[in-house]
Amino acid sequence: MKLTLLGTGTPAPSLKRMSSGYLLEIGDDVIIIDHGPGAHHRFLELGRKATEVTHCFLSHLHYDHCMDYGRLLMTRWDQSDGTLPELEVFAPPPIKRMTEQLIGPDGVYGPDLAARTSQSASLDIYAARGGTLPRNRPAPEVRELEVGETIETANWRLTVGAGWHAQPELNCFAYRFDCAEGSVCYSGDSGGVCPGIVDLAKGADVLIHMNHYFSGTEPNEAYRRFCGNHADTAKVAAQAGVGTVVLTHMTDQIDHPGLREQIIAEMSKTYAGTIVWGEDLLEVPIKPITLGRID
Repeated sequence: MKLTLLGTGTPAPSLKRMSSGYLLEIGDDVIIIDHGPGAHHRFLELGRKATEVTHCFLSHLHYDHCMDYGRLLMTRWDQSDGTLPELEVFAPPPIKRMTEQLIGPDGVYGPDLAARTSQSASLDIYAARGGTLPRNRPAPEVRELEVGETIETANWRLTVGAGWHAQPELNCFAYRFDCAEGSVCYSGDSGGVCPGIVDLAKGADVLIHMNHYFSGTEPNEAYRRFCGNHADTAKVAAQAGVGTVVLTHMTDQIDHPGLREQIIAEMSKTYAGTIVWGEDLLEVPIKPITLGRID
C-alpha cells in the first residue's frame, strides 16, 4: 500500500499546489482518488502513465476535484493499443451523465473521438502501436455510489462515507480503503467535526483531511461546517484515533513558514498522532516510521 499526494491545493490558481488529487497503489491496482486541475501533470512528474491507472474514485464533482478526469479518460484511451481493460470509475451521481457529456457521440470530445477512430493518420498510429482495427471508442465502467456502500476486490475493501461540504447541491463522499497492509481514509472536502468522518476513519492508519484555513478566521459557522480548519481537523483525528493525519486542500492564507509550525503545535495539543503537512508529490508512510540509531 503506497500513498502519494498529487495535488494539495484549492480551486485558487497556484504554481506550487495543484488541485486535489491522490495516488493510492495497492498490489497491482493503481488508484486515482480525485483528479483536479494539474493533478494529472503531477502524476506525469512521478514518471507514471495514464495507461497504468486501473481505478478512479471521485469524492464529489466540484471542478477542483474532477477537471482532469476528462484528461485521464482521453489520455488513457488514446495511448493504449486497444487491449487495456476499461477504466473503472466510481463517484457520486451524476458521474454517468458527466462521462457521457465528455466522451459520448454528442459529448465535448465526440468530434475528437470520431476523428481518432476513423481518420487514417490516427488509425495508422494506432496500428503501429499494435492496435487492431476497427478502433473502439473509450467505454469506461462507470458506477454511481451511495453512502454506506462497500466494494470488495482481491486486494482491498472500499467503504463509502458522507461528509459535510456542498450538500444538497452536490453529493459529497468520503472513502476508506482497507487492505492487509493498512488503511487510508480520505474525507473529501468535509469540514467541521463531522460524525460521519469520525466513524469512517476509526482506527485508520492515515486520514487525509481538508485543512483549508486558520481556525477562527471563518466568516460564519456555515463556512466552518463546510470547509476544514486546523482545530476541527485535530478533533476529528483525535476522536477517530487515526495514526497519521495528512493536512491538504490548503489556502495560501496558512501556507507560510512559522504559521505552519504554529498550526501543527496547536493541533498537537488535541491530537497525539503524527501530523503531515501535505505537499504535492509527497509520499506518505502508511505505518509510523521507526527510528534507529545514527552510527
